[in-house]
Amino acid sequence: MNLGEAAGVVLQTEGKTIYHAGDTALFSDMRLIGEDAPIDLALLPIGEHFTMGPKDAAKAVGFLTPKRVIPIHYGTFPPLVGDPQQFASLAKGTGPTPSAT
Repeated sequence: MNLGEAAGVVLQTEGKTIYHAGDTALFSDMRLIGEDAPIDLALLPIGEHFTMGPKDAAKAVGFLTPKRVIPIHYGTFPPLVGDPQQFASLAKGTGPTPSAT
């Protein structure tokens, strides 16, 4: 079953690089994105349903090695059960200290 293609955007502006993963799951080419340019900020979904959950998002931090991370797409309606504190705990030691806001 094909659930869609991985999609995200890399934005380079004013000397900073931002990666917004959109509504995507973990995919191995995130390593290539992280190698292409140092990422200052990554916005990663952690909702678990439709997207990565905290565990896969923590792996994405290891692939991307951003300086800062903001978890997104969680808690806005019942199926999106991802926990930002769990994400922050899992992501420790994989790169930056994630922001759990």
